Parts: sequence; C-alpha cells; structure tokens
Amino acid sequence: MSSPIETDPVEPEPKPPSPDVADAANLSLARTVVDAIRGIAHDYTKVPLERAVLLLAVPMVVEMVMESLFALTDVFWVSRLGSDAVAVIGLTESIMSIIYAVAFGIAIAAGAIVARRIGEKDPKRAAHAAGQIIVLGIVTSALLGLVMGYHAETILRLMGADAELAAYGRPFATIMLGGNATVFLIFLINAIFRGAGDPALAMRTLILANGLNMILDPCFIFGVGPFPEMGLTGAAVATNVGRGIGVLYQVWHLTQRPGVIRVHAPDLRPRLTSLIEILRTAGNGIAQLLIATTSWVGLYKILAEFGAASLAGYTIAIRVVIFALMPAWGLSNAAATLVGQNLGAKQPDRAARSVRIAMRYNVIFLSLFGAGFVAFSHPIAGVFTDEPEVFAYAAQALWVISLSFPLYAAGMCFEAAFNGAGDTWTPTRVNFIWLWLVQVPLAWVLAMPLGMGPTGVFIAVPGAYTGLTIWSWVLFKRGHWQKHQV
Repeated sequence: MSSPIETDPVEPEPKPPSPDVADAANLSLARTVVDAIRGIAHDYTKVPLERAVLLLAVPMVVEMVMESLFALTDVFWVSRLGSDAVAVIGLTESIMSIIYAVAFGIAIAAGAIVARRIGEKDPKRAAHAAGQIIVLGIVTSALLGLVMGYHAETILRLMGADAELAAYGRPFATIMLGGNATVFLIFLINAIFRGAGDPALAMRTLILANGLNMILDPCFIFGVGPFPEMGLTGAAVATNVGRGIGVLYQVWHLTQRPGVIRVHAPDLRPRLTSLIEILRTAGNGIAQLLIATTSWVGLYKILAEFGAASLAGYTIAIRVVIFALMPAWGLSNAAATLVGQNLGAKQPDRAARSVRIAMRYNVIFLSLFGAGFVAFSHPIAGVFTDEPEVFAYAAQALWVISLSFPLYAAGMCFEAAFNGAGDTWTPTRVNFIWLWLVQVPLAWVLAMPLGMGPTGVFIAVPGAYTGLTIWSWVLFKRGHWQKHQV
C-alpha cells in the first residue's frame, strides 16, 4: 500500500489515532528500523517513500555517526598532546580534504551510475561499473599518495606552519597522505553499496574500521600495553590500520559474498570506454568537492595568520560540527540513492518527493543539534581543551557555525538530488560561486581589513552557506536535474 504522501498531496485534517492505530504505527516503524539494520533487500522503486527513506537512511546515518565519531576520537586523544598536535591534525586534514574531494567526486559518480543501473534492473552492468570504479580509485589514490606523502613537510610549510611545527607534524602527515588509499577506497566502495540499495554493508564497514581506530588510537598514541608509544604519529597509524581492515572487509563482500552486486575478475579489467563514462560523471563531482574542500584550506590559511591557538580552536569546533553533519549527510545520501534508482525506473516525480521527505527529516535533525551546540558551546569545547585561548576560539566557532544548521540540512538534500541524478555540474557551479567567490573573500575581509580576526572567518561560514542553500532550492524547483542522463 502506498503512503499518503505518494498518493494524495493534499491531505485532510488528521484525526487523533486510536491506541490500536498508534501501536500499529510504532510496530511498523520498529520493523522498518530492524529491517534497515539487518540489510534486507528491497526494490526502492516500489517501496512506499516514507519507508524507503527510513530503510536507506537508518544505516547511512549510523555509518556517518561512526565516521564523525572517528573525527572526534582523533582530536580527543591528540588534544592531550597539546595545541601544536591539534594544529597539525587541522593542517593535515585540510590537505587530506583535497584527497577526500577526489574520492567523494568519484564516489558521487559511483553512487549515481550504480543506482541508475539497479533502477534499470541491470545488475550485471552495475557490477561492471563497480569494478571499473575500484580500478580508478586504486590508481588515483596511489598517485596522490606517492606525490603528497613524499612532500608532506613542504605541504605543511605551505599551509602556514612554521619550521618547528612542520618538522613535528611530518611523520603524521606522511602516513596520512601516503596511506590515503585506505580512506579513498572505503569512500568509493561504500558509495557502490549505497547506490545498489545495500547501505547496511556500508554501515558495517564503518563500524568495523572506525571502531578499530577508536580502540587503537590511545594504544598507539600513549603506548598502552604491548603497543609502542608513538605520540601524534600513532594516531595516523591507528587510522590506516583500522581503515585498511575495513577495505579488506568490503572487497570480501563484493567478490566472495552473494549480494545485489557481485564483482568478478573481468569487471576489474580496465576498459577505456567504461572509465571515460565514469570520469565524465566524476569530473564535475571532483571539481565540486575540490571547490568545497579547498575553500576550507583557504580558511585555514587565513586562520594560520593568527597563530596555533586559533587553528586548534577552529579544528576542535569543526570536528564537533562534523559530528552532527555526517549523520545529516547520511540522510541526504538516502535521497541521492532514491533519486538515482527512481530516475532509472522512469519515475521522476517519485524521485522529487523522496528528496522532500529526506529534507524534512534532515531539517528537524540538524535544527535540534544546532540549538544544542549554540546553548552548550562552552561545555562542549571544554571537553577537548583546557587551554584558555584555544577554548575561547573553539566555543565561539562552534556556536557561530551552528546558527545556520537548518539551512545546511536543506542544502545537503538539494545537492544530493542533483548528484543522485548524475547532474554534478549544477552543485559544482553553486559551490564555486558561494564558497570561493563569497566565503573565502568574505572571511579575509572580515578577518583582515575589518579587524575581526578569527571571528570574521567563523562568521563567513554560515553567511556563505545561507546563500548556497537558497540558490540550490531555486534550481531544485526548476527540475532540470530530473531530465539528466547517466
């Protein structure tokens, strides 16, 4: 039976449900959550949309919670080593964000292409596309790792670190940049799972990989038990070990276990036509994410002018913000999968309705988090640092950036709609205008000529994202994304 949202956009005034109806609804919700966690297969072109969003969103949200806990775990333990160690993490992550951008850009293509093929009921072509995406990911991450890992200390210097800080952070940055294949492949293969409508596997991968990282972090940093005491470098070792095991788990499922997609050896043989098709979709996705993430590099570069304390405070605030934003990305990823599969099944109206439903949930979710971060910014910052200057910057950045959480929530879902349809050019254009032509110059003007310092950088973030969301909404309403071909 279809849900009311699918069959009747103008609903009558609801009557209070009887106890039996309420119990049935609660039972249905509980069953949906259980099915989502178990990873039971569904045809997402036919499942009622409210249920479809929840079936996809629950494991995606859990997956992203694990990713955000990873970010918090690293900064929690490393903050015990002092502000210099936190500053190194912030600078390295700002460079890693370039790698993430390339990985996410290809992952956008992976999710869109695989979802479209599954919607077309063509799992063989979906598996072939998955194999080619993995090949592309291995080659790309290896090249990036060789170049960036070798020049890690120079990169830290270019980012604004002084000679002493760059030398201190070199081992950490070398391992993170050189070993980027672990995170690169986790992103890509999880996108394949999500596009195929199997987000529970992506969830289990992140639980395994980041669960291991959370356990290994203090062991390698402080030398617990038989582990060597490696300090800051131990955080990088723990990350790559945990994620590497996660990748092995993914590959085992893709190649040895029955599922929606089963990749065989011929699928991993590079084919130029397939790689060109993927790159055509991924190119704009990579540009889109590079624009977004390099804008953060620009913000870090401005903050570096004000010393390690502002960098450390901003790094702490952003890690806490990511804790909320990552689950919200999970909800928007559910919309992207539904858009891809339903457009493949020639159901554009159903694709649009799925975005609206996911957006409603996302706005409620992030509004609650935003209110909590604004109200409790000082106690939250106090968990991560007891250095007065770092604490002040962290608390201020946290509440300022959290003010626009409801708009972030909506903007995520609009961009997910475009990307899920394979229309990666639209969010690329929007990101370039609002993040590079507005956010970075605004941050510089507020911080430098207007004399607001780091506070100006913090204010520029919600300012730019407000405009980005409003423009994305206008483009979503126009509906050109529904006609895009992949």
